[in-house]
Amino acid sequence: MSEAMLQVRDLHAYYGKSHVLRGVNMEIMPGEVVALLGRNGVGRSTTAKAIMGEVAPKGDILFKGQPIAGLESHKIALMGLGYVPESRDIFPAMTVRQNLVLGVKDMRRPGKYSIDQMLDMFPNLRERADNQAGVLSGGEKQMLTMCRTLMGDPELIIIDEPTEGLAPKIVQQIGDMIAEIAATGVAILLVEQKLSIALRIAHRVYVMGHGEIVYGGTPAEFAERDDVRAEWLEV
Repeated sequence: MSEAMLQVRDLHAYYGKSHVLRGVNMEIMPGEVVALLGRNGVGRSTTAKAIMGEVAPKGDILFKGQPIAGLESHKIALMGLGYVPESRDIFPAMTVRQNLVLGVKDMRRPGKYSIDQMLDMFPNLRERADNQAGVLSGGEKQMLTMCRTLMGDPELIIIDEPTEGLAPKIVQQIGDMIAEIAATGVAILLVEQKLSIALRIAHRVYVMGHGEIVYGGTPAEFAERDDVRAEWLEV
């Protein structure tokens, strides 16, 4: 069996004196889609930020066998770990095409994806390629953020709440897009609240509660666990 691409062991994180992550353990294999589920406020986004160096982590984080806990975010990104934050950070005054160019890590060495490939994959963006990114809809901004991350040629992408606040039709499109990215061999950690999208595209799911992982299994196994859903997911 191949070695895990990402291993998280006994991960703790704090906001001031507040102990948010309390010994998180998880792993993601190459090319695997893993969904991280849980109610708001349980530490899912903090887990993503701790892995990416945006929150100070305590514990072990290995990416491709290399320790990354405590490294600066840009160094982690250069190792091949992409991050799509919940905030959908784009440069609104720049065009869609210019935003995509910003995702390229090394202009001298082309990555797996070209701008034209990105625009072919997502026709919504091609139609607006030369428009300012600030005029895009919420769903289009989410697509652009993911595409810009892909331009950096990551081997694993952490995507935080990609469907938050989007209409059902757009949620379906974003789900299809994530599945399409995964089909190219990129591993994905999907932080998501909507069970429908997570269970449709994930190979495995983790459920988080009170700052730790309380359940892990395949979508089929999770579907049998009404007790887990009732205790840790339902409002």
